Amino acid sequence: MNDDPLAQSTTDNLAQDFVSFAVDAGVLRFGEFKTKAGRLSPYFFNAGLFDDGAKLGRLAQFYARRLVASGLQFDMLFGPAYKGITLAAAVAIELARLGHNVPYAYNRKEAKDHGEGGTLVGAPVRGRVLIIDDVISAGTSVRESIAMIRAAGAEPCGVTIALDRQEKASAEGVDAPHSAVQFVQRELGLAVVAIATLDDLLQFLSVQSNAVLASHLPAVQAYRGRYGVAQ
Repeated sequence: MNDDPLAQSTTDNLAQDFVSFAVDAGVLRFGEFKTKAGRLSPYFFNAGLFDDGAKLGRLAQFYARRLVASGLQFDMLFGPAYKGITLAAAVAIELARLGHNVPYAYNRKEAKDHGEGGTLVGAPVRGRVLIIDDVISAGTSVRESIAMIRAAGAEPCGVTIALDRQEKASAEGVDAPHSAVQFVQRELGLAVVAIATLDDLLQFLSVQSNAVLASHLPAVQAYRGRYGVAQ
Protein backbone atom coordinates (compact mmCIF):
# COMPACT_ATOMS: atom_id res chain seq x y z
CA MET A 1 0.00 0.00 0.00
CA ASN A 2 2.77 2.45 -0.79
CA ASP A 3 1.89 3.50 -4.32
CA ASP A 4 0.43 6.91 -3.52
CA PRO A 5 2.83 9.63 -4.83
CA LEU A 6 1.39 12.28 -2.54
CA ALA A 7 1.99 10.14 0.53
CA GLN A 8 5.55 9.37 -0.53
CA SER A 9 6.40 13.00 -1.23
CA THR A 10 5.07 14.25 2.12
CA THR A 11 6.26 11.46 4.40
CA ASP A 12 9.32 13.34 5.72
CA ASN A 13 7.24 16.36 6.64
CA LEU A 14 4.14 14.52 7.76
CA ALA A 15 5.04 14.35 11.44
CA GLN A 16 5.91 18.05 11.63
CA ASP A 17 2.72 19.01 9.84
CA PHE A 18 0.74 16.81 12.21
CA VAL A 19 2.29 18.29 15.35
CA SER A 20 1.59 21.79 14.04
CA PHE A 21 -2.00 20.82 13.28
CA ALA A 22 -2.48 19.27 16.74
CA VAL A 23 -1.15 22.40 18.43
CA ASP A 24 -3.33 24.71 16.31
CA ALA A 25 -6.38 22.53 17.04
CA GLY A 26 -5.77 22.71 20.79
CA VAL A 27 -5.35 18.94 20.93
CA LEU A 28 -1.68 19.17 21.92
CA ARG A 29 -1.23 21.50 24.87
CA PHE A 30 1.64 22.60 27.07
CA GLY A 31 1.76 23.24 30.80
CA GLU A 32 1.69 20.75 33.66
CA PHE A 33 -0.52 17.68 33.40
CA LYS A 34 -0.74 14.55 35.53
CA THR A 35 -0.58 11.33 33.51
CA LYS A 36 -2.19 7.97 34.31
CA ALA A 37 1.21 6.88 35.62
CA GLY A 38 1.19 9.79 38.09
CA ARG A 39 3.91 11.74 36.28
CA LEU A 40 3.78 15.47 35.75
CA SER A 41 4.01 15.90 31.99
CA PRO A 42 4.81 19.23 30.32
CA TYR A 43 2.47 18.40 27.45
CA PHE A 44 -0.91 16.75 26.98
CA PHE A 45 -2.37 15.13 23.87
CA ASN A 46 -6.15 14.75 23.91
CA ALA A 47 -7.43 13.23 20.66
CA GLY A 48 -11.01 13.69 21.87
CA LEU A 49 -10.60 17.36 20.93
CA PHE A 50 -10.52 16.50 17.22
CA ASP A 51 -14.18 17.23 17.70
CA ASP A 52 -15.58 18.65 14.46
CA GLY A 53 -15.81 17.48 10.90
CA ALA A 54 -12.91 19.52 9.56
CA LYS A 55 -10.48 18.45 12.29
CA LEU A 56 -11.54 14.81 12.13
CA GLY A 57 -11.24 14.78 8.35
CA ARG A 58 -7.73 16.20 8.47
CA LEU A 59 -6.73 13.77 11.22
CA ALA A 60 -7.92 10.91 9.00
CA GLN A 61 -5.72 12.25 6.19
CA PHE A 62 -2.66 12.05 8.43
CA TYR A 63 -3.44 8.49 9.49
CA ALA A 64 -4.16 7.36 5.94
CA ARG A 65 -1.07 8.93 4.42
CA ARG A 66 1.17 7.53 7.14
CA LEU A 67 -0.31 4.05 6.62
CA VAL A 68 0.05 4.19 2.86
CA ALA A 69 3.64 5.36 3.17
CA SER A 70 4.48 2.68 5.74
CA GLY A 71 3.83 -0.17 3.34
CA LEU A 72 2.15 -2.16 6.11
CA GLN A 73 -0.18 -4.73 4.58
CA PHE A 74 -3.63 -5.13 6.16
CA ASP A 75 -7.08 -6.24 5.07
CA MET A 76 -9.27 -4.20 7.41
CA LEU A 77 -9.36 -1.74 10.30
CA PHE A 78 -10.53 -2.44 13.84
CA GLY A 79 -11.41 0.43 16.19
CA PRO A 80 -11.58 -0.42 19.91
CA ALA A 81 -14.34 1.38 21.78
CA TYR A 82 -14.62 4.24 22.19
CA LYS A 83 -12.17 6.58 20.45
CA GLY A 84 -11.18 3.88 17.98
CA ILE A 85 -14.70 3.69 16.59
CA THR A 86 -14.65 7.19 15.13
CA LEU A 87 -11.05 6.80 14.01
CA ALA A 88 -11.72 3.55 12.15
CA ALA A 89 -14.69 5.01 10.30
CA ALA A 90 -12.93 8.27 9.39
CA VAL A 91 -9.69 6.62 8.26
CA ALA A 92 -11.57 4.00 6.22
CA ILE A 93 -13.24 6.86 4.34
CA GLU A 94 -9.92 8.58 3.69
CA LEU A 95 -8.18 5.37 2.62
CA ALA A 96 -10.99 4.75 0.14
CA ARG A 97 -10.54 8.29 -1.20
CA LEU A 98 -6.86 7.47 -1.76
CA GLY A 99 -7.79 4.30 -3.65
CA HIS A 100 -7.39 1.78 -0.80
CA ASN A 101 -10.90 0.73 0.12
CA VAL A 102 -10.86 -1.54 3.18
CA PRO A 103 -13.67 -2.64 5.52
CA TYR A 104 -13.76 -1.72 9.19
CA ALA A 105 -15.27 -3.03 12.41
CA TYR A 106 -15.39 -2.04 16.05
CA ASN A 107 -16.58 -3.43 19.37
CA ARG A 108 -19.26 -2.59 21.87
CA LYS A 109 -18.36 -2.36 25.53
CA GLU A 110 -21.31 -4.62 26.37
CA ALA A 111 -22.68 -7.50 24.30
CA LYS A 112 -25.99 -6.90 22.56
CA ASP A 113 -28.57 -9.61 23.25
CA HIS A 114 -30.95 -8.80 20.39
CA GLY A 115 -30.69 -8.16 16.64
CA GLU A 116 -27.35 -9.43 15.36
CA GLY A 117 -26.10 -9.74 18.96
CA GLY A 118 -22.50 -9.99 20.09
CA THR A 119 -19.88 -7.34 20.76
CA LEU A 120 -18.51 -6.77 17.24
CA VAL A 121 -20.10 -4.33 14.80
CA GLY A 122 -19.38 -3.62 11.16
CA ALA A 123 -17.65 -5.77 8.57
CA PRO A 124 -16.83 -9.41 9.36
CA VAL A 125 -13.50 -9.55 11.17
CA ARG A 126 -11.21 -11.56 8.94
CA GLY A 127 -7.74 -11.58 7.41
CA ARG A 128 -5.00 -9.21 8.58
CA VAL A 129 -6.53 -6.72 10.98
CA LEU A 130 -5.00 -3.34 11.81
CA ILE A 131 -5.98 -1.88 15.18
CA ILE A 132 -6.41 1.90 15.21
CA ASP A 133 -6.30 4.11 18.30
CA ASP A 134 -5.03 7.52 19.42
CA VAL A 135 -2.16 6.47 21.71
CA ILE A 136 -0.88 3.36 23.51
CA SER A 137 -0.73 4.09 27.23
CA ALA A 138 -0.53 0.69 28.89
CA GLY A 139 -1.33 -1.69 26.05
CA THR A 140 -4.55 -2.86 27.71
CA SER A 141 -6.77 -1.82 24.82
CA VAL A 142 -4.41 -3.51 22.35
CA ARG A 143 -4.44 -6.79 24.27
CA GLU A 144 -8.23 -6.71 24.50
CA SER A 145 -8.47 -6.01 20.77
CA ILE A 146 -6.09 -8.86 19.96
CA ALA A 147 -8.27 -11.27 21.94
CA MET A 148 -11.44 -10.18 20.14
CA ILE A 149 -9.81 -10.33 16.71
CA ARG A 150 -8.39 -13.80 17.26
CA ALA A 151 -11.67 -15.03 18.75
CA ALA A 152 -13.29 -14.01 15.46
CA GLY A 153 -10.78 -16.15 13.54
CA ALA A 154 -8.66 -13.28 12.21
CA GLU A 155 -5.11 -12.18 12.92
CA PRO A 156 -3.97 -8.76 14.22
CA CYS A 157 -1.11 -7.42 12.09
CA GLY A 158 -0.36 -4.08 13.69
CA VAL A 159 -1.48 -0.96 15.50
CA THR A 160 -1.63 2.58 14.19
CA ILE A 161 -1.67 5.56 16.56
CA ALA A 162 -1.47 9.33 16.34
CA LEU A 163 1.32 9.94 18.85
CA ASP A 164 4.05 7.75 20.31
CA ARG A 165 5.03 9.36 23.63
CA GLN A 166 8.29 7.33 23.67
CA GLU A 167 8.27 7.11 27.45
CA LYS A 168 8.75 4.29 29.92
CA ALA A 169 5.71 2.21 30.75
CA SER A 170 4.72 2.12 34.40
CA ALA A 171 3.10 -0.59 36.51
CA GLU A 172 2.06 0.18 40.08
CA GLY A 173 4.40 3.14 40.18
CA VAL A 174 7.43 1.23 38.92
CA ASP A 175 9.02 2.36 35.65
CA ALA A 176 9.74 -0.30 33.05
CA PRO A 177 12.79 -0.15 30.75
CA HIS A 178 10.50 -0.15 27.72
CA SER A 179 7.61 1.94 26.48
CA ALA A 180 4.07 0.68 25.94
CA VAL A 181 4.70 0.87 22.19
CA GLN A 182 7.86 -1.22 22.52
CA PHE A 183 5.92 -3.78 24.59
CA VAL A 184 3.39 -4.11 21.78
CA GLN A 185 6.18 -4.47 19.23
CA ARG A 186 8.46 -6.84 21.14
CA GLU A 187 6.14 -8.85 23.39
CA LEU A 188 2.95 -8.90 21.34
CA GLY A 189 4.75 -9.04 18.00
CA LEU A 190 2.76 -6.30 16.28
CA ALA A 191 4.02 -3.49 14.08
CA VAL A 192 3.22 0.00 15.37
CA VAL A 193 2.77 2.88 12.92
CA ALA A 194 2.64 6.32 14.54
CA ILE A 195 1.92 9.58 12.77
CA ALA A 196 4.37 11.38 15.07
CA THR A 197 6.56 10.78 18.11
CA LEU A 198 7.84 12.76 21.08
CA ASP A 199 11.08 13.27 19.15
CA ASP A 200 9.03 14.88 16.37
CA LEU A 201 7.44 17.16 18.96
CA LEU A 202 10.89 18.15 20.23
CA GLN A 203 11.98 18.91 16.68
CA PHE A 204 8.88 21.06 16.18
CA LEU A 205 9.62 23.08 19.33
CA SER A 206 13.31 23.44 18.51
CA VAL A 207 12.66 25.35 15.28
CA GLN A 208 9.87 27.55 16.58
CA SER A 209 9.87 31.27 15.84
CA ASN A 210 6.90 31.54 18.21
CA ALA A 211 8.54 32.43 21.51
CA VAL A 212 5.70 31.04 23.63
CA LEU A 213 5.90 27.63 21.98
CA ALA A 214 9.70 27.62 21.99
CA SER A 215 9.69 28.31 25.73
CA HIS A 216 8.28 24.84 26.37
CA LEU A 217 11.27 23.07 24.79
CA PRO A 218 13.44 22.77 27.95
CA ALA A 219 10.62 21.19 29.97
CA VAL A 220 9.80 18.67 27.25
CA GLN A 221 13.50 17.87 26.82
CA ALA A 222 13.83 17.31 30.57
CA TYR A 223 10.79 15.02 30.57
CA ARG A 224 12.23 13.04 27.67
CA GLY A 225 15.52 12.79 29.54
CA ARG A 226 13.88 11.46 32.69
CA TYR A 227 11.21 9.14 31.29
CA GLY A 228 12.23 8.56 27.68
CA VAL A 229 13.20 5.20 26.22
CA ALA A 230 16.00 4.37 23.83
CA GLN A 231 14.78 3.69 20.31
